[in-house]
Amino acid sequence: MITISQQQEFYQAFLGKDHAYDGIFFVGIKTTGIFCHPSCRARKPKFENCAFYKTAEEALLAGFRPCKICQPLSFPQLIPEEVQKLVDEVEAHPEKRWKEADFSALGLNSATARRKFKEIYQMTFVQYARARRMGIALKAITQGSKVIDQQLQAGYESASGFNDAFTKIMGNPVKKIAVQTLMASFISTPIGRMLCLTNDEYLYLLEFENRRGLEREIERLREKYNFRIIYGQTTIGQRVEEQLREYFKGERFEFSIPVFYDGSPFQKQVWDRLVQIPYGQTLSYQEIAVQLGDKNKVRAVGGANGANKLAIIIPCHRVIAQNGRLTGYAGGLERKKYLLELEQKYMNREIENKK
Repeated sequence: MITISQQQEFYQAFLGKDHAYDGIFFVGIKTTGIFCHPSCRARKPKFENCAFYKTAEEALLAGFRPCKICQPLSFPQLIPEEVQKLVDEVEAHPEKRWKEADFSALGLNSATARRKFKEIYQMTFVQYARARRMGIALKAITQGSKVIDQQLQAGYESASGFNDAFTKIMGNPVKKIAVQTLMASFISTPIGRMLCLTNDEYLYLLEFENRRGLEREIERLREKYNFRIIYGQTTIGQRVEEQLREYFKGERFEFSIPVFYDGSPFQKQVWDRLVQIPYGQTLSYQEIAVQLGDKNKVRAVGGANGANKLAIIIPCHRVIAQNGRLTGYAGGLERKKYLLELEQKYMNREIENKK
């Protein structure tokens, strides 16, 4: 998996048309459906409209077609005429199941064309044609097309044959392919940028971008629920950004964001309790354990705090050690201190205003 930091690095290389990255990664352009070399001279899209892949085959399987300007499959060689003919023919008829007669119809020697194709693309022509065919099917299915329609368009008469071929190439059967997408956006705060994952229903993750283990946390979420994660914005994400801005200005003391709890029953109990801690106040791990009915579960409470994926919204920063010390905040103790002092300052202001 390409990490978020790598994606940002790759995007800067793409903006700079950096030839040094050609062959290192490929960029899929969501608005046009093509994929490019980093050095492509075409107009550059926004970051959220880019998808990054380490191989051309991955880009093909995601449903992108090669850019005609930079010809991403030609690196580091130019494409021979007979190989370009094959690429053009796949684009014109992606459903075709190639036979020897098809090469002859194009005036090509099958063995020569296949050999040159492998030399240029580092994959066989059959792999290329299948990847392109299944990539188109996957893209259509994830956009709401019926599986049966894509099965027929891909040239398969039987559902089992299509599913077997799909599973072999994609690694998962059609039924397990993600149909839900989480949109990733970044939110700037006075104490660092936060990564926000949402769809049109819930907030799934809100973390500081440099939190230790964040990449692993995102990957677990993606694998567990079979999500696709792409860059973009949702109405929920916009509400999170707006309410965080109000929070840091001292204009909001509670959040009204629909959240998705990804955790065990006990963890969810702890998170429910955290939300009930009043703004500007704190509880100890021990106090929460007692409130949940077992004073011996202090460590478990600490573990649930650490597993919280919704920083600030679920205020785990309001939990401290029994002796009053600040401990155990994944975003860093400096941030925890800042948040507690921020809430204390604005709570005191409210008290003064009420006098």
